Amino acid sequence: MPGSDPTLLRDALATIVREAGELALATSKTPFKRWMKTGSSPVSEADIAVNDFLLKALPPLAPDAAWLSEETEDDLKRMDARQVWVVDPIDGTRAFIDQRPDWTISVALVEEARPLAAALYAPVTDELYLAARGGGATRNGAPLKVGGTDTLPGARIAGPKSYLAKMSQVEARILPQPKVHSLALRLSRVADGSLDIAFASRNSHDWDLAAADLIVHEAGGKLTDFGGKVIAYNQRDPVHGALIATSPARHAALIDLLRDRRHEFA
Repeated sequence: MPGSDPTLLRDALATIVREAGELALATSKTPFKRWMKTGSSPVSEADIAVNDFLLKALPPLAPDAAWLSEETEDDLKRMDARQVWVVDPIDGTRAFIDQRPDWTISVALVEEARPLAAALYAPVTDELYLAARGGGATRNGAPLKVGGTDTLPGARIAGPKSYLAKMSQVEARILPQPKVHSLALRLSRVADGSLDIAFASRNSHDWDLAAADLIVHEAGGKLTDFGGKVIAYNQRDPVHGALIATSPARHAALIDLLRDRRHEFA
């Protein structure tokens, strides 16, 4: 079984998320049901279909791993497991429903609170991000490497509008970018160099973050809270505060700059 080998896991995940993406795309091309969950969060029958597919396809890769998905009732027995699958069947459901391109299939295997292998697939644009702990990150087979200086002027930044407005007050020469509806894809754009800085607002969940987290770090970047701490996954409450993804040089500058303004991003 590949469950203990991050490279084998990564390669197996590539096939599985592509198949999941094909299923979601097929659903998007026909009339499909959609409804609102508690908290005004949308869900569609494609979310459920992809979740069901992954629930069958992933466990054979790591038979002892627990399960945490946006579309499955949480079982806290997962906390006793050494490994857990962290899954967002469709990250960016609003974009999926609105026929936008920036939604993704997000899958990570977490081991002892940190991601071991990850796959993120954007079916509409056919972008496949893969990462394995200690093995680097790729997009469509090309290695990813975060670059950039520690300067903020000219930095391309994406995130919630309120965050961009606050950042503009701190540094007027930043370059706010259009919203990327899939949070996992927004963060991974830092890994591929499309963005210099990406913000996640508070109340994001493990399934929004785990795959992108590994992709960013394996590309040489950082994804942390505003205090500089990395994310610990598979905790009792899989919800997180505001986060920053960027290059190591800019990360240090941002943490220093925002040290006394964290409350404004709460």
